Amino acid sequence: MLALLLGLALGLLLWQLLPGSALAAELRVEQVSLEPCPAADPGSQGGLGRGAAASCYALRGVVENPGSRAVVDTDVFALILDASGEPVLPNRSRVGSIGDVPPGRSDFGLRLAVPAGTPGPFRVGKVRARGFSAPVRSRVGVDQEKLPLEETLAAS
Repeated sequence: MLALLLGLALGLLLWQLLPGSALAAELRVEQVSLEPCPAADPGSQGGLGRGAAASCYALRGVVENPGSRAVVDTDVFALILDASGEPVLPNRSRVGSIGDVPPGRSDFGLRLAVPAGTPGPFRVGKVRARGFSAPVRSRVGVDQEKLPLEETLAAS
């Protein structure tokens, strides 16, 4: 019995001493929509002559960080189904990264490459976002958490 209590106490102590970066934060995602990228969008790469054609779609929504600190390296997960109920991105629930999320509500936008000819309309479900209290990936620079294409998508 003493060994069990000692083990529990040691476990609690180690848990308190571990860095916060090991803990993931779940964020609420609302007002999600999936729409074709505008023809003028740089992500719409039609006519490249590639063997496996894809269509550009923008997944947009609002993410809410209820905490008082930014959540970093945030990934978005979703299940996207085509008109027949089949997954559009099979074996892939992570649809992209939205970088850092400040406290409060923030708009986001992600580009998705959907295989050409996939029957629409699409249904989006099980959308969630998860990030961390400290960076888990290396960063190029302080202001470069998103790719330029992702910054323009979120702003439009």
